[in-house]
Amino acid sequence: MNIIIGFVITVGCVLGGFMAMGGHLDVLIQPFELVIIGGAGVGAFVMGNPMKVVKDSGKAIGEAFKHAVPKERAYLDVLGVLYSLMRDLRTKSRNEIEAHIDNPDESSIFQQAPSVLKNKELTAFICDYVRLIIIGNARSHEIEALMDEEINTILHDKMKPYHSILAIGDSFPAIGIIAAVLGVIKAMAKINESPEVLGGLIGAALVGTMLGIFLSYCLVNPIVSQIKIVRTKQHRLYIIVKQTLLAYMNGSVPQVALEYGRKTISAYERPSIDAVEQEMMNPGGENKAA
Repeated sequence: MNIIIGFVITVGCVLGGFMAMGGHLDVLIQPFELVIIGGAGVGAFVMGNPMKVVKDSGKAIGEAFKHAVPKERAYLDVLGVLYSLMRDLRTKSRNEIEAHIDNPDESSIFQQAPSVLKNKELTAFICDYVRLIIIGNARSHEIEALMDEEINTILHDKMKPYHSILAIGDSFPAIGIIAAVLGVIKAMAKINESPEVLGGLIGAALVGTMLGIFLSYCLVNPIVSQIKIVRTKQHRLYIIVKQTLLAYMNGSVPQVALEYGRKTISAYERPSIDAVEQEMMNPGGENKAA
């Protein structure tokens, strides 16, 4: 929603200021300049990226428009799953715990947290490291190093759309110059025409430069900034899992280990201690009520 509101404000101010200066909007209507710039940008993007990144970029743009960041319920679901698993690690047999992590889709623990179960990568991350804890041979600092490596790899993959779209956004001003040069070439081909005709052709060419700069700094760059914000916040869920499980491995009781994870959440979005305690007593409470 912020992207749409911001775009409306930007376009309104640009066009409104142009009209206030006495400009005519029909001069700016140059669809073929937009075809040249947009088509060249999209074509270069497809050439420069694997198809998996191209598809993920579309998903990332959709997430940016929806501002699909984790809400408090998502944080509570992660903490609730971790608490239930850590509690069972202390009180139940290995076979009982393996039943949860080997088939999370059928696990009563994961079913109480649909936002976690929906995120297959996060679910696999939790199950893999709980399985390592069950095995019991790995030291906490070894697990931490392994977690850091995997978390960095996941973040690198999730940020590929950000870097790819940003690169194309930065290229739009140069592509706009290409469109402008083509427009000037067209104008020079009609050098014998009247000044009114030449003025219109040159003005149309300059629109290409304007469009390239506008697309880069007023559209693409704000969108990729939102992609970075959204995916960084989504990635925070892995940090919560890491800190919580490491605290448990280092001897903290489940209630205290959860606090290690809770403290990694931004203060603007962090669930209160009371909310976490309520989640421990009634995992997935809101989901049940729904």
